[in-house]
This record gives sequence, structure tokens and C-alpha cells, in this order.
Amino acid sequence: MAKILAVKTSRLGGETPSTVAAARAEALFASTLQPSESPAPDQVRGAVTTTVRRLGIGGCAAEVAGEFGEHPDTAAARMTWALATIRTVYPPRPTTIPTQVRRPLALAS
Repeated sequence: MAKILAVKTSRLGGETPSTVAAARAEALFASTLQPSESPAPDQVRGAVTTTVRRLGIGGCAAEVAGEFGEHPDTAAARMTWALATIRTVYPPRPTTIPTQVRRPLALAS
């Protein structure tokens, strides 16, 4: 489901989330946190961890699928919030490797 979610949500105007980010967003979506609570980063991390432990990754995906099937209008808004929140709380790590500082070669005499 995370791969499907990553493909479908890329059309919502953001870049495609990684599989890990998509799984975290599914867990946040399936959690009891509400956007109206404006949860702090620690609350989001706690909710993601608790929900994954309770439902498992597959269970989170099943919850998301069920909500999109029963309430697609509200599910889309909640997933948009979940993805944006996950991107904020878990910023992506840089993918470039810093170049080493080049030192001039010593010339042999």
C-alpha cells in the first residue's frame, strides 16, 4: 500500500514520499491524532510508533484503504495533512555525499 500511496499522493502537488515516509503517514493517518490538535513533533512521533506497534504496517495500510473506500472526501484531506506533517517532523536526509576536501599533491624533488 505504501508504494500505491506514494504514487497516488504525488499527484496532490508534492513530491513523491519515500516508502518509509508513506508508511509513517499511513500510521499517522490511522492514529487518533487530529489536525485540529496541532500536535507537537514529539506527539506525532509517539503516535506513529504507537500505531505501528498496535496495527503493524499492514494494518495501518488497511485502515487507510478502508477510510478511502468509505469516506474518500475526508480521507484525502487527512492524508494530505498526514504527509505534510510527516515531512515536517521527519525531514529527509541529504542524499548527496559531501565531497572530500582536496589537498594539493606533494611534489617529489
